Amino acid sequence: MNKELIVVIGAYGSGKSEYSINLARGLSLKGEKVTLVDLDVVNPYFRSRDVRDKFKEEGITVIAPEGEFQYADLPMLSPKIMGAVQNYEETVILDVGGDPAGCRTLARYVDNINKRGYQMHLVINTKRPFTSDSVGITEMLEMLRFASKLEITEFICNTNLMEYTTADIIKNGIKIIDEVAKREGIKFNAFTVLDRYINDIPKEIEGKTRLTLHYFLSKPWEMNNKVHHPGI
Repeated sequence: MNKELIVVIGAYGSGKSEYSINLARGLSLKGEKVTLVDLDVVNPYFRSRDVRDKFKEEGITVIAPEGEFQYADLPMLSPKIMGAVQNYEETVILDVGGDPAGCRTLARYVDNINKRGYQMHLVINTKRPFTSDSVGITEMLEMLRFASKLEITEFICNTNLMEYTTADIIKNGIKIIDEVAKREGIKFNAFTVLDRYINDIPKEIEGKTRLTLHYFLSKPWEMNNKVHHPGI
């Protein structure tokens, strides 16, 4: 049986890279052989490529630009990506750029993605400008569908205000996303919370289940200065 191919997308600031990284690690801890592909050519700061060395130690493969191209805001697409998409024996997660321009990088892989079968998770933070209401989410959904030539199969609520996140903030985000999910017939079962805040957030809100994320990513200048500011 073919292993899963999961495409993760989301608007700028949605937290889709953190979600992708945590998803890869969670599946690996369950015994899956996992490859995480960094297709984010939009955001040069929060990228799954930043965990390459750490994940290598854990047996997770990360395919991403290397060396001088690590933080390049350019479409540096490795030929290894197609190999991963066509490798049905490993679970593959594609972390895709957070706007239609980023999604267009998927165009060269669409035929093979469809041939293999896929899930496509749209990560949404309703505290970000372009996805703050059902109208914005619907517009984003339509643009991403058009740009990627693929269908979103699941919504993930990542509504947060970092350390100021409350259960009510998440609850309001869930209600907004759920409106679109029901109208579009898209699966929506989960919301995310950073592990450091789980004591403040219930395991279930509005019938949705909490997913716990560990914070992995820092901006380059934060890493260089050894300063770490939490956020998703």
